[in-house]
Amino acid sequence: MSYLFPADLLETQTEWYATYWLLAGVPSPTTTAAHRHRLQQLSARIAGHPYWQTPAGTPAARMALKELARVRAEGRR
Repeated sequence: MSYLFPADLLETQTEWYATYWLLAGVPSPTTTAAHRHRLQQLSARIAGHPYWQTPAGTPAARMALKELARVRAEGRR
């Protein structure tokens, strides 16, 4: 199935992956805290996005968004 995600939601999920990978590769406690905080902010924006209140906002759509965003984030690495 194909989903049409709002651009801001897709970009936020893509940024989430980029930040997650930064966190995974950073040994500094100061930077780690900043990345964790950023992940929390991004997670809240993703979870609270109005798209999830529409009929299209299904669990399958959440998984499709994550996969699409992961591929986009990998392309930016």
